[in-house]
Amino acid sequence: MSASARVRWATLLAALVAAVTLGLAFGPVPIAPLDVWRALAGVGDAAVVGIVRDLRLPRVALGLVVGAGLAASGTALQATLRNPLAEPYLLGVSGGAAVGAVLAVTLGFAAPGLVPLSAFAGATGAVMLVLLVARAAGGRADPRLLLMAGVVVGAFCTAAIMVALATAPEGAVRGALWWMMGSLGDAQWSGVRWVAAYVLVGVALLALWGRDLDVLALGEEAAASLGLDVERATRRIYLTASLLAAATVAGAGLIGFVGLVVPAIARALGGRGARETVLASALAGGTLVVVADLAARTALRPAELPLGAVTALVGVPFFLWRLKDGATR
Repeated sequence: MSASARVRWATLLAALVAAVTLGLAFGPVPIAPLDVWRALAGVGDAAVVGIVRDLRLPRVALGLVVGAGLAASGTALQATLRNPLAEPYLLGVSGGAAVGAVLAVTLGFAAPGLVPLSAFAGATGAVMLVLLVARAAGGRADPRLLLMAGVVVGAFCTAAIMVALATAPEGAVRGALWWMMGSLGDAQWSGVRWVAAYVLVGVALLALWGRDLDVLALGEEAAASLGLDVERATRRIYLTASLLAAATVAGAGLIGFVGLVVPAIARALGGRGARETVLASALAGGTLVVVADLAARTALRPAELPLGAVTALVGVPFFLWRLKDGATR
């Protein structure tokens, strides 16, 4: 490993450790960083140990896996579509996953293992619909058409959720609002384990297919000339990206723009190749979501902001800057 690579990974890991420490230290009861690490080891005041290990650690752990999944999904979509503005939220994938998750909850299939499967089905349907709309409008390869198709499909998914909730009980409506705004507030270890299992599998698969991502980034014709089955590779990467988006929606609701911002950060740090960028994005994505959640629950204390709103406050200006900078050309 080169010296620059060692510095890059050390920077990502240091940022991750700092974010986790801050996420565990700050809340209604501030805890000193040293006491946080002692509490993680089960040492110190029993009340502090309970706060850190039982209340805050599941929330931070969920933020790590959700951020990793969103960032890795965005990295894969950007490489496959050759579009640095592609990400699950903007392409309608997260909206489709939200439709699947909300339908599962309102129909009474709310078991931790079933909600991600329903969200995955919704995300996969959204991906297929985006591709069909873009192809009908002039071809899948045009980045602008894909973005516009994603916006349309995302709006359709929002409308579908509204229709599904029109006659739903009041409790279901409140739950749907949680899905649509994003939050880590209900983190429990049972749910964290399910989301982590999906995310670990998805990130591992994308890293394994790093060479395919590198070849697809060259363009369909170039990839085919190098012997890659473009349709098959694109399909499995789309489905894996959908799995990751579905898992994050099932665990924390709609959280947008992480998959847009983080891959750019990973590339700016000098990542070489898709495999390294996917892994670096996973670390940076977890860090970003933990920090965003910290801001969501401390900025207007005692009120808590929706996590999706906090990430949008960062992501929307970044999207507009990239759009103005000609990122879709």
